[in-house]
Amino acid sequence: MRAAVVLPWERSAEARAASARLAEAVGLAASIGLVIVHQAVIQLRERRPASLFGEGQVAALGAVVANEAIAVAVIDGPLSAVQQRNLERAWKCKVIDRTGLILDIFGERARTREGALQVELAHLEYQRSRLVRSWTHLERQRGGFGFLGGPGETQIEADRRLIGSRIARLRGSLEEVRRTRALHREARRRVPYPVVALVGYTNAGKSTLFNALTGAEVFAGNQLFATLDPTMRGLSLPSGRRAILSDTVGFISELPHELVAAFRATLEEVAEADVILHVADAAHPETAVQRADVTAVLEGMVEVGMLDAGWRARTILVLNKADLLGGIGHLAAREPGAVAVSALTGEGLATLKTLIDARIGAAREETEYRLRPEDGAGLAWLYRHGEVVARDDTAEAIRVRVRLTPAERARFEHPIGAPERDGEK
Repeated sequence: MRAAVVLPWERSAEARAASARLAEAVGLAASIGLVIVHQAVIQLRERRPASLFGEGQVAALGAVVANEAIAVAVIDGPLSAVQQRNLERAWKCKVIDRTGLILDIFGERARTREGALQVELAHLEYQRSRLVRSWTHLERQRGGFGFLGGPGETQIEADRRLIGSRIARLRGSLEEVRRTRALHREARRRVPYPVVALVGYTNAGKSTLFNALTGAEVFAGNQLFATLDPTMRGLSLPSGRRAILSDTVGFISELPHELVAAFRATLEEVAEADVILHVADAAHPETAVQRADVTAVLEGMVEVGMLDAGWRARTILVLNKADLLGGIGHLAAREPGAVAVSALTGEGLATLKTLIDARIGAAREETEYRLRPEDGAGLAWLYRHGEVVARDDTAEAIRVRVRLTPAERARFEHPIGAPERDGEK
């Protein structure tokens, strides 16, 4: 389907360049199979309430749409329902804004039931905001039954009622998903492994890094939003400790608020993580802006109570795609505390694993246990998984002082299928 991508640009102190923003919009549109035959940055003197653009700009773009036989015009910015309707009338083609485009991409990529529910909820929330009285085809009245009389129900009221009912059902279904995920997290606490979550701007290389660290074969394409549904795999660390690595949906600038709310169940995996890996595309010209966009989304999660305010303390910045910049040596001194890697070549991954291991180990707390003399398996477990700092053997018991993470402590004290241990803390 032939399409045009138009970026409305205002003279304001925007952090990112118009060319980079337009290139991202073109990539988004192309990722769902649109053939981009025209792209342009249109300078706005002011935002017109009726059409966003000025009359001359609307006419000029209309001529391009007609000459190029364009079926879809993508406006990389927010459009009101009135503006969308008027532009469609003027250009005689389908018009979608940035939010609509991202929702379409998510709708095409979601694979799991949870993902499909989240996307449908976001779509309906968006559609409900489009139902305004300026849409004349929704102003028809549905006639009541003749024997009842009355004016009947207007089409717009009926659509709002139907959408509202469907949204209520979807929220109920997603609440079930959240409860299920909460049970899974509780199970992981009983047989716990530390959880490491990948976050980052879309196409920063999270899935490639996920595959490189775990040996998995998650789809990792050079396209925006290649991953939508969260995936978890085991991760082996240098100390012998095991962790769970979670790959999550990529973030993007101006992420539609409908998606932030709808994907709460997925983002909860980030909230529960012991370590957060913020993966940044170090080779991208807008890498600093992209990192700021990811941080803004995470801070937004804090504001709505989805994430604790201390998330920064457990976050590691990963500067990915070092192979495009001559190797990790060129990035090592760029950012103190960050780790440079190439998920594609494997360079720097050993250092990253060591850093993850150290970050998890730093969370260890000292605990004392009193074991039965015959509990050799328990003693071996503590030596294997913890850091034994003192031991006192008597005929009656073995007292061991050991440093464990909260997850390791829970795993030792409440192993599934085994009786509770006699631990003194």
